[in-house]
Amino acid sequence: MFAVIALALYATFFALDAGMRAWIQRRRTGDTGIRVPTTPEQWCARGTLALGMLVPGIAAPIAELFGLPTLPLLDRPGIRMAGIAVTAVGVAASFGAQLAMGPSWRTTVDPTERPALVTSGVFRIVRNPIYIALTIMVLGLTMLVPNVIAIAGLVTIIVGAQLQVRLVEEPYLRRVHGAAFHDYAAHVGRFLPGIGRLRSDPH
Repeated sequence: MFAVIALALYATFFALDAGMRAWIQRRRTGDTGIRVPTTPEQWCARGTLALGMLVPGIAAPIAELFGLPTLPLLDRPGIRMAGIAVTAVGVAASFGAQLAMGPSWRTTVDPTERPALVTSGVFRIVRNPIYIALTIMVLGLTMLVPNVIAIAGLVTIIVGAQLQVRLVEEPYLRRVHGAAFHDYAAHVGRFLPGIGRLRSDPH
């Protein structure tokens, strides 16, 4: 039962992330916001992020349906039930954070574009709320289907978020927005409030 719920929740996430979000963006701006990676760093980061979502969202529950044992320490009804709520929160928060980016939302950066720097709403609290939400979703999926495959996915999404932010997005934002980004990043944490703020002088 829990494996089926995990698949249903991931399908909901995919429909919102790959379908509804692009449709809303197109209605708002005339552009879906979907961009294809163009550099090795982008491919590495996006590939790791995608793997970190696909593994716990699809591979782990399917593996459980086919008999892969769960981890006894985590295989408890209370943890699995809580996983439903945590996953749902992550799905909703991811969708909401993407909407909060407005016209600036992209699936990855395009070096030829200069979308506005978003610093309002939830972005006043942390600089990367979308990746926090995705990690929460994957944590929930891991609680729902606590096997070794899901654990591997949780580790992968954390690594993918770090790669995307540190190797792709922050260098791009420094180049495009310069001092404005540095001032913002000096006051707002990278993934958690107050943690990961930039301190070096951009000049």
